[in-house]
Amino acid sequence: MKRILFFTLALSLLLTACGGASSPTPAPTIAISDPARQLEATAGSMFKLMLASNPTTGYHWEIVGALDETVVKFVSKDYKSTSEPGLVGGGGVDVWTFQAVGAGEATITLGYYPPSNDPVDPEQTQTFTVKVK
Repeated sequence: MKRILFFTLALSLLLTACGGASSPTPAPTIAISDPARQLEATAGSMFKLMLASNPTTGYHWEIVGALDETVVKFVSKDYKSTSEPGLVGGGGVDVWTFQAVGAGEATITLGYYPPSNDPVDPEQTQTFTVKVK
């Protein structure tokens, strides 16, 4: 688990460092190792949550519960492999993009679900707090 957390932080720093001076300012990101940190955003801005993931094994992240859509709105989820191309079982990062809609505070809970055809509880959850101004 420590390797996954370290890897996620390293990837976050690498992705942040790769931005050029001429590119627009990237949306703020939160790494999985810091879900207790409150994210502050301005209404209309986008922000990203990055979580270590390995969908090739059938595990996947999903939003748990309802979002307060007067404060935040889900925009997209993308997977970025961090493994060599074609490597089965290799991991990566899920990048969840949200938009800050209106002033207030909201929580976003993401659950990591095992492969199953039946409804199951997540094996892990991460809850992030967002304050929109």
